[in-house]
Amino acid sequence: MRRKYQRSCIALAVASAFAGTSTLASAAGFALIEQSASGMGNAFAGAAATAEDASTIFYNPAGMSLLQGTQVTIGAHAIDLSAKFSNSGSSSIPLGAQLIGSQPGGNGGDAGGLAVVPNLYFAMPIGDRLNFGIGINAPFGLVTEYDDNWIGRFQGIKSELTTYNINPALSFKVNDTFAIGAGVNYQHLDANLTNAVLLPGAPIEGRAEVDANDDAWGWNVGVLFQPSPSTKIGASYRSKLEYKLEGTTTVNLVNGVPIAAASGATTADVTLSDSFSLSLAQRLNDKWEFLADATFTRWSEINRINIVNSTNGTLRESLLLDFDDTWRYSIGANYKLNEKWTLKGGVAYDQTPVKGATTRSVRLPDTDRTWLSLGAGLKVQQSGKLDFAYSHIFLKDADINSTRSQQVPGLSTPTPAPGTASTVAGTYTGSIDIFSVQYTISF
Repeated sequence: MRRKYQRSCIALAVASAFAGTSTLASAAGFALIEQSASGMGNAFAGAAATAEDASTIFYNPAGMSLLQGTQVTIGAHAIDLSAKFSNSGSSSIPLGAQLIGSQPGGNGGDAGGLAVVPNLYFAMPIGDRLNFGIGINAPFGLVTEYDDNWIGRFQGIKSELTTYNINPALSFKVNDTFAIGAGVNYQHLDANLTNAVLLPGAPIEGRAEVDANDDAWGWNVGVLFQPSPSTKIGASYRSKLEYKLEGTTTVNLVNGVPIAAASGATTADVTLSDSFSLSLAQRLNDKWEFLADATFTRWSEINRINIVNSTNGTLRESLLLDFDDTWRYSIGANYKLNEKWTLKGGVAYDQTPVKGATTRSVRLPDTDRTWLSLGAGLKVQQSGKLDFAYSHIFLKDADINSTRSQQVPGLSTPTPAPGTASTVAGTYTGSIDIFSVQYTISF
C-alpha cells in the first residue's frame, strides 16, 4: 500500500510539472527561484548549503551526499503578481484616425495575474559515496498581459515564456567534509508574444502573434564543504542555455481578418543566463540555525532579441533589453520549536537587470525587489515532512520612458518605417505574493 501511494505521488507530480502551466517571473529578469517550499521559508538563504531535501538537486547537487535513504519531494508555488501602469505622457503611433481602433487607449489594467509553478525531485543512494537524483522544474518564466487596446499596445500586449527543465544529477562524497555534484539540464522553451502592428496601405492597425519554441542543453555543478559539524558552505553554478526559437508569426486586422502576406515562419535567438551561488548554513545551538546566500546572474548575456522572418531574413521585431549583471542577497534563520516543528524566516534583496527607464520593456517591467518570507516544516510520522511558506515581495516603483519604432509587416527592408514610433512613459507599481507547499517522503 505504501509503495502504491508513493508511485501515485510521483505520477501526479510528473503530470503537474508538464501540465503547461504559465509562470510568472518573481525573481529578477525571467528567473524563477521558486524551486523548493522548504527554501522559500528562508527567502532561499543558504539554498546551496542546507541540503534539507531532494530539492538540493537544483540549488547544489553536491547536497545529495547528506540525504538519508531515498527521497521524493513534490512541491507547488502559487505566484500572484500585480503590475499596474500609470500613464504620464505616452503616445501611440501618430497617425490618428487613419488607424482602426486608434483610440488613445487606457493604462492596460493589471498586467500580472496568478500562476502555479510545480516541481518534483527524486534522490537515491548508489553505494556508500554516490547518489543519483533527478529534478523536474521550471527555472525561467514570464507572463504579462494588458488590455488589448491599451496605450502601449504597439510595444506589447501579451508576453508569455514557459520553460520545462529535466535535471538528472550525481553527487560524490569525497570524504566526511567535502562532496561534489554535477548534472545535465534538458530544457524546453515556449514563447508567445502579441502586440499591435501598423499594416502598410491605409495604414491599418492589426495584431501580430509570435509562437515559437526550441530545446536546449545546459549543466550545473556544485561543491559542499563541512569544516565542522555545525557549519556547511556550498557553492554552485548553473550554465547558460542558448536557444534558436522557431515558429510562426500570424498577423490579423483587429477585426480578425488574416493578413497572409505579413505572416509566416519566424526565428529568434534567445539566451537564458548562467548564475553562481555561494551559501552558508551555520548552526548556532540546538535551536537556532543562521543562513546566508549571495547569487550572481550574468544577465548581460541578453542585449537585444531579434525576431526574424526566416523566409527572407527581414526583421519582424527587435526587443531591446540591454540587461546588466545582477546580485541577489539573502539571510534567514531556522528555529527548532520541538521534534516535529521547525519555524523559518528570511529576507532578500534582488537587483533588477534593467538599466533604466529607456530600456525598461512593457513586456518585462522589471524592478528591484525585497523579499520577506515566513515558513514552517512539520515532520509527519517517521518518513514524511510537510513544508509550507509565504513570501511577500515588495517591488520598487519603476519608471518607463520607452520609445520604439516598429517593423511594418510586408516591408522588404529591416529599417523601421518613418512615423511608426510609439512612446510608453509612466510608472509601474506592484507587488508579488507567493504561497508554497511541499511534501517530502523518505523510504
